[in-house]
Amino acid sequence: TLYTMSSSQQHSNPAPTDSESSQKPLSRVPSNSSTHQQCENTKQCNFTPIDQIESIVQDLRTTVESEEYYPSTYDKRTEQLNQLIAMFTDNKQRWYDAIQQDLHQNRLLTHSEVDSSIQEAKYQLSHLRSNMHDCSVKTTNPIVEPSSAHLHPEPLGVVLIISPWNYPISLLAKPLAGALAAGNAVLLKPSEVSEACSALFAEFVPKYFDEHYVRIISGGVDETQRVLEQRFDYIFYTGSTPVGKIVMKAAAEHLTPLTLELGGKSPCYVDKSVDFKTMIHRLTWGKWLNKGQTCVAPDYIMVHKDLTQRFIPAVKEQLKEFYGEDPKVCSDYSRIINQRHAQRIHSLLEDQQERIVHGGSMHLEDRYIEPTIVLNPPLDSRIMREEIFGPIMPVIEVEDHNEAIRIINSREKPLALYAFSKSQKVLDAFSHRTSSGGVCFNDTIVHILTHELPFGGVGHSGHGRYNGKSTFDTFTHYKPVLSKSTWIDPSIRYPPYTDKKMKFIEATSSMKMPKCTIM
Repeated sequence: TLYTMSSSQQHSNPAPTDSESSQKPLSRVPSNSSTHQQCENTKQCNFTPIDQIESIVQDLRTTVESEEYYPSTYDKRTEQLNQLIAMFTDNKQRWYDAIQQDLHQNRLLTHSEVDSSIQEAKYQLSHLRSNMHDCSVKTTNPIVEPSSAHLHPEPLGVVLIISPWNYPISLLAKPLAGALAAGNAVLLKPSEVSEACSALFAEFVPKYFDEHYVRIISGGVDETQRVLEQRFDYIFYTGSTPVGKIVMKAAAEHLTPLTLELGGKSPCYVDKSVDFKTMIHRLTWGKWLNKGQTCVAPDYIMVHKDLTQRFIPAVKEQLKEFYGEDPKVCSDYSRIINQRHAQRIHSLLEDQQERIVHGGSMHLEDRYIEPTIVLNPPLDSRIMREEIFGPIMPVIEVEDHNEAIRIINSREKPLALYAFSKSQKVLDAFSHRTSSGGVCFNDTIVHILTHELPFGGVGHSGHGRYNGKSTFDTFTHYKPVLSKSTWIDPSIRYPPYTDKKMKFIEATSSMKMPKCTIM
């Protein structure tokens, strides 16, 4: 079951289907159903009643089957994207307060969660008209001439977006912007673990969006399980690999295509030829951003053996510069999402006590774990097998970049890969000899911030991609359309297939890839 999988795989980027509570109720969905009346606690009472889920999905299905509402027009898409922007701009302080309540994020992350969501919607707006245009294709096969051909972008239909708790605003809003721009009807399922942010989505979505196009379901394992029993035209899931497998299995029941944005252990290599000061700044920032609760955070660091003795003291000093002598009282140092996950992360250190060279303390009640560095843990230890998703940095000494590449290639393909070096030869080796969702050289995390580069995984780190135009493409079917002229009808395509016909066909059979231009 979904519960069994998510509970037994607590080391991974936790799924948006956990059912913990520690703060305020998640949403308000009135109901007279027995499920609602007999719920066991306040939070569950504010979940969407399970017996309403099928009808909510069916309402969206009715939209896409209606000539009145579907496919949505340019004006309707513009209206919905503007409403998405307004949902954030009208209520910025409430969103800031919610992200603080859930994750105690620093001001940079708090503001970027909201601002990046607004910018994604604005990007989709500014490119909407051109993205909706048909794309002309030049055909090269003489059999189809004379004709005209184009690709027609059409919405997929009813799409489901399941978002995680670690960036609970942007990881729901960004795919939503692309889905609306592409003209789909959307069902949202935010993570109940980030309770405050999910509560705001549950409050604002009905107020700001046309219910024919956007609906939201609040809930935990049971509610998510029921949602996944429904048929969708596309599913966009961000979360852990174990639960991603469950989502994929559910999608297979209806042959539903999907995007899986998962995670894994994103490696980082530090070469002996490196801009040392800049590397320390950028690597320390990326590792402890959001307290390590970032799907593309550098998970473990492989350092050239000649640099180790200099590397660890420098990271310690940088941590002090960023977060002070006591990170617990620093407003820029986030908190673990809840006590269960704090305990899970701390348990990774149980067999590594002798290898801890910095940090290691925690305060469970405050969801606080000190920035921690572990030197040379065994490659088969838990901390090197499981995604950390927290403020622990394993440091592995390696002979050179070749050993680092061998370690990377012996594991599942990561979502991100990082390497710091002044040597282009070393950087090229990582580009050409490894496979990962994305690569960033001489920095961390920032490669996912530009609209021009798609973001997504490969293998166990996921499949599908989004960001900017790629988000629109993810939620779009580019339907090929060929319109054939009737003024000529060459007999070469019809029997009998004589030697003369066959020679002509063979002579013209080489084809070139068609080019596409916006019409």
